[in-house]
Amino acid sequence: MSTCPTSYTCSDEGLLLPIVSEATWPNAARATIYLVGLLWSFMAIAIIADIFMSAISTITSFTQEVKIPDDSESGYRTIEVKRWNGTVANLTLMALGSSAPEILLSMIEIVFNDFKSGELGPSTVVGSAAFNLMVICGVCVIGIPSTETRRIKKMKVFAITAVSSVFAYVWLIIILVVNTPDFVDLWEAIVTLLFFPILVIFAYILDKDYFGSATVDDETGLEVVTMADRDNLLSQDQADKQVIVEMLRRLKSNPDADEKEVARLTAHLMEQNQPHSRAWYRINALRTLTGGTTLTTPLTEKSSELLETLLIAEEAGGDTDFVHLSEGGKKAILEFESPSTAVIEKEGRVRVNILRHGNLDRRVIFRLETIDGTAEASSDYKPVKKTMVFEPKETLLYVDIEIIDDNVWEPDEVFFVRLTIEPNQLAVLGKHPVSQVTILNDDVPGTIQFANPSFLFKESVGCAQVKVDRANGCDGRIVAKWKTKDITAVGGRDYENTSGEIVFEHGELTKMIEINVKDDLEFEKDENFEVDLVEVDGGAKLGKLKRCVVTIVNDDEFTGFVNRIADLTNANLDALRVGKQSWANQFREALNVNGGDLETATAFSYLLHFMTFGFKSIFALIPPPSIWGGWLCFIVSLIFIGLLTAVVADLANIFGCLIGLESEVTAITFVALGTSLPDLFASKTAATMEKHADSAIGNVTGSNSVNVFLGLGMAWVVASGYWTSKGVSFEVPAGSLGFSVVIFTVLAVLTLILIVIRRYVGLFGNAELGGPKIPKIISGGCMIIFWFVYVLVASLQTYGYIESF
Repeated sequence: MSTCPTSYTCSDEGLLLPIVSEATWPNAARATIYLVGLLWSFMAIAIIADIFMSAISTITSFTQEVKIPDDSESGYRTIEVKRWNGTVANLTLMALGSSAPEILLSMIEIVFNDFKSGELGPSTVVGSAAFNLMVICGVCVIGIPSTETRRIKKMKVFAITAVSSVFAYVWLIIILVVNTPDFVDLWEAIVTLLFFPILVIFAYILDKDYFGSATVDDETGLEVVTMADRDNLLSQDQADKQVIVEMLRRLKSNPDADEKEVARLTAHLMEQNQPHSRAWYRINALRTLTGGTTLTTPLTEKSSELLETLLIAEEAGGDTDFVHLSEGGKKAILEFESPSTAVIEKEGRVRVNILRHGNLDRRVIFRLETIDGTAEASSDYKPVKKTMVFEPKETLLYVDIEIIDDNVWEPDEVFFVRLTIEPNQLAVLGKHPVSQVTILNDDVPGTIQFANPSFLFKESVGCAQVKVDRANGCDGRIVAKWKTKDITAVGGRDYENTSGEIVFEHGELTKMIEINVKDDLEFEKDENFEVDLVEVDGGAKLGKLKRCVVTIVNDDEFTGFVNRIADLTNANLDALRVGKQSWANQFREALNVNGGDLETATAFSYLLHFMTFGFKSIFALIPPPSIWGGWLCFIVSLIFIGLLTAVVADLANIFGCLIGLESEVTAITFVALGTSLPDLFASKTAATMEKHADSAIGNVTGSNSVNVFLGLGMAWVVASGYWTSKGVSFEVPAGSLGFSVVIFTVLAVLTLILIVIRRYVGLFGNAELGGPKIPKIISGGCMIIFWFVYVLVASLQTYGYIESF
């Protein structure tokens, strides 16, 4: 009877693994299994890190009301004050949330390795720092559109964290290579750990006293919570009914629009226009990578069409900009300058203008063609069918169409000119994609009258537009005067009782009289007022329809429609809140694809859900952040992260052993990438969505400092304390680690110098991120190349191709 050997290839590399004997398994199969397990474990860590960050976000979002004296009747006023300073939160709990796997990996490796230093933990700290500083900053520099820039707002805080991030690794060189080579004394470990609170204190002083970025009450010095900096109270604003009404007006106040889609679009736009914290972006990135419920309201095909309509209205002369932070401005908008033009036959030519607005940075190709109406091509006008091009920054083109004068009397005739956009062009058609051309056969100025005897408008329309036509001639410039008159509607209460003039330039056929309608939000019967054309000059005449009646329709149905949309919007916003979940909601989101939003789920969402279903189900047992202010969730999540980190350490060590990869190389490649990818996605999203670069790269340097001071500091205090009690020093062979730290420090300094140069040199747009295309690609590419150089040189040294110190 044979027995399986207890010792075989790489069986002694893990702390917990392997669970069963793998002596008879082929090494190639084992390596594949461990690689898949490693990648799968990274997804598990991402899921639990999402819960951990939600707990941190809940903890740091708490506020309290403070009464301060003032000159009001009550003698005081109440302000809402943050319990956590933003900078302190970023350098403590937020940094812990993003660096927890690296920190715990160092601790676990020390404790389970008989308090001896390992290769995986310290190397992962350095490798993760290299990826964060060089790759994330490089991607963010390149990822900003060439017409935009992002600058760091809290520059003094960034400066202290940048200096400390370099100093942290210089300090490692001092204690590992210079002062006590290959050993870490207890006092060195304690000092390393103490640098963490020192960094937090210095950053806090700079944030509060020397830089006025925080909103501080003039009298109290307290950091007051404003709408702009509620970055941890995610999506807490209630739906603004005025925003919804304005949106519906831009959508032509169409009551047939689907309520769910309008509510989805409203929530999407409101959420897009809010500032967010680093925690928000990291949570959103983690959920995107694991198929969870993201913190943005995804758009369906229908809501995307509504958004396109909004953008056209926005770019074509809208007076508000509440959609400009979503997809607004990314596409060019093409349309005719006027929906109609008139030309006298004997003039022989008519000019039609085409306008381009919106995005002016790209070349846009489009087609223009004429279409017969009552006028016929070749007999009344010469047809046109041509391709035209708007070059970058060009906003106006025109086409001249020849009119055929046949010296035969004919009634007025019309033909049309139509625009179409060539495929694959980043452009859309505006409100006037077709223009009507009227050929007039006489030289009379024409007749002015209303287009209809009556007009109907909802009370919520805001501005009633009454159409006035010019017929039977369009020669010369004429001015028509008009005035309003009460019927059952009362001027000044129900509408603006006013008078004015409309001007028809030569050839113009249509004008609009605009009258403000007032919405008093009270139940009323339908009301009417009259608009009269009183006189006209320039030889023109008033037609039969020189009076019209405008009816204001009661808007209760519309108001109910708005209220329903507001309720649905609030439901969408509520679903985005972090820290407000119950246990039931956690299980519901864990068990359903895309958190239950099947309408926007993709095939990739189903794949991610299948791959992470087991982890999501287990982690749904963790107490939600809404219990005990998030602290219970914080503690339980940290325990889970510790357990998973121990498994990741074993998987990485055994996998590296099986394929002949040294632990140090495994740490700076596979493990560092696996723990840092969520930060990459979070920073890239923050770079494009935020107005400043702080949430994108401003926190990278702080996290890199915390990795050393807290991650290695805590582990080394425990280990050096243990060995000091036994009368010996804690051994930490510098070797590959010391060389890796030196290479990283040099490249980190070069990266930070490049970032500073970008801020102060106009060639790069005077900003850390974005700017002119070629300079940003070169500078961002250099940062990414620095990381490849670090990995290559550190790996060559590990394998003995380069001598160590």
